[in-house]
Amino acid sequence: MVPVMFDQFGASFEFAGQDFALAPSRALYWAEERALIVADLHLEKASWFAERGQMLPPYDSRETLSRVADALRATGARRVLCLGDNFHDSHGPARLEPHAAGMLDALMRATDWVWITGNHDTKDTSVEAQGLPELTVRGIALRHEARPGETGLELSGHYHPKFAVTARGRRVSRPCAVASERRLILPAFGALTGGMNAADPAILGALQPARAIDALVPAAGKLARFALWRSA
Repeated sequence: MVPVMFDQFGASFEFAGQDFALAPSRALYWAEERALIVADLHLEKASWFAERGQMLPPYDSRETLSRVADALRATGARRVLCLGDNFHDSHGPARLEPHAAGMLDALMRATDWVWITGNHDTKDTSVEAQGLPELTVRGIALRHEARPGETGLELSGHYHPKFAVTARGRRVSRPCAVASERRLILPAFGALTGGMNAADPAILGALQPARAIDALVPAAGKLARFALWRSA
């Protein structure tokens, strides 16, 4: 295996005494665990809309899984940790077309793949039958949604944070992570996912108690930090 090159895959930083890299693709690589962490895949979201009369190109699952495969090749990760909202609804696994289903099966066979259950998920399908409500690794709790009042170390998803800046007269919005001293919310990884303002009170409230909360935006191999909230 070729060791991960943080400056090629994403922006490196330290969290909870561990080395991580956050990529523009919205994947997080955990060096000590050789693990790729992704949140909110929302597989088969397009087909969910199609069933309701809003016809979208039905290839979002292929695109999302292709980006997972790219991240695995770039990092050599041996584990994939999915932080919930893996499918957009409980019938999503049954709607996977053969090509996407084959891609997912190959990825799961090639890695130690862990599903963590989110609010869109169900444990009643064969794909996610081994889903966990949460998982603790090296003292860090991995769960779908940040637990208000949590004082321990935590990685989560759920909120799809984005950060917007105005540059040269243009307003640009990018997926981002949101971090306090001991907790980190990841951006949504799925190809067909929207976003919430990283400074939304729901996100800031979910990370309390905290002394400071920042948006982390990977760009050009570096990690830009933007202050979102500071304690008085």
